[in-house]
Amino acid sequence: QVQLVESGGGLVQPGGSLRLSCAASGSFSNIVAMRWYRQAPGKQRELVAAITTGGITNYVDSVKGRFTISRDNAKNAVYLQMNNLKPEDTAVYYCNADIWVGLRWTNTWGQGTQVTVYS
Repeated sequence: QVQLVESGGGLVQPGGSLRLSCAASGSFSNIVAMRWYRQAPGKQRELVAAITTGGITNYVDSVKGRFTISRDNAKNAVYLQMNNLKPEDTAVYYCNADIWVGLRWTNTWGQGTQVTVYS
């Protein structure tokens, strides 16, 4: 069974920084796109950032210039460096990836990690 395990959430004041990590474990052949989503209370889950195997990235407009997504293919891991955090960044952050398992692609989710920005 393939799992994505996140870490790095927590409490931070506005203007602070956090770094989220997510690593895949289990039996699989390949990971293609890796993404970070977030879901704030009462809101729909939104795509925050994505990165391809080759390192091409894209971001939702609200985090451009503040968040950086990166990955380590050798470790099957993806990271989200979040700087200049704002209260509106408060949400549960989820790791997501397209993983080749057996003979098909599987879209896999992590369990989520809470990020709270408070003043």
